[in-house]
Amino acid sequence: MSLCNLNIRYSYGTICKRSMVILLKNGIRRILILDEIRGFAIVCMVLHHMFYDIGFVLGLKWGSRVFDFLCLFQPVFWAVFILTSGICSRLSRSPVKRGLIVLAAGFIVTLVTAVIMPKMGIEGAEIYFGVLSCLGCCMIITGLLMPMLNRCNEKIGMLVSAFLFFAAYNISGKSLLFGFIKLPEYFYQYDFLCPLGFYSSTFQSADYFPLIPWLFLFLVGVFIGKYAKDGAFHKKAYESHSKVLQLVGKNSLWVYLAHQPVLYLIMYIIKIFL
Repeated sequence: MSLCNLNIRYSYGTICKRSMVILLKNGIRRILILDEIRGFAIVCMVLHHMFYDIGFVLGLKWGSRVFDFLCLFQPVFWAVFILTSGICSRLSRSPVKRGLIVLAAGFIVTLVTAVIMPKMGIEGAEIYFGVLSCLGCCMIITGLLMPMLNRCNEKIGMLVSAFLFFAAYNISGKSLLFGFIKLPEYFYQYDFLCPLGFYSSTFQSADYFPLIPWLFLFLVGVFIGKYAKDGAFHKKAYESHSKVLQLVGKNSLWVYLAHQPVLYLIMYIIKIFL
């Protein structure tokens, strides 16, 4: 089905049935469920960090215990967020431009947490190559490779990318292919390779998402995005289910940038009155 036919079909449906159809700037229907899923993942992240701040700032041990427990689920909601970001990247008119903006935001996070905050006496929260840096690089890489990716079979692309993701998931444990391939120690001597997943024993980051393996999961989303771009998702995906989650999902970058300063401020105000 052509994009023109999609536009005519759903513009007509909007006028006649007064249905909640939202179009992106490129004329493709907005998949509201993606905003809601991203919004849910961001809310989970904010709650997770809130318990960290309860333990770190307020010194309440139960906050640290809850934070440690939620760490078991952290890879799940971040994986969902990265996957949906990959899908949305396929729908973007300029993924490279968007990637540069997100990458710049990631640099600001590193600057604040690794330079400014330690000077204020707040240490232990440094972030080197966090989720924003990872996503920014993924958007730029896939944006540059999009002409080639468009020629790939989406089903094969999804399977290969998913296999590479799981095969490289334990790269921080110095192995590949589920532990069958051991990586040489000299890969793990320098921290400047941390964007790729290699780092020394002294490396620490409060938020860390290396390109290996997360780029491969992002690519799974990019290939799924082919179906989204063709309007092949179930009709429920285009319907509104939660305005709040949609709002958070649409503004996920700003929520991520603002949530930790806001949480710190709230915690320090509470600490004053405790």
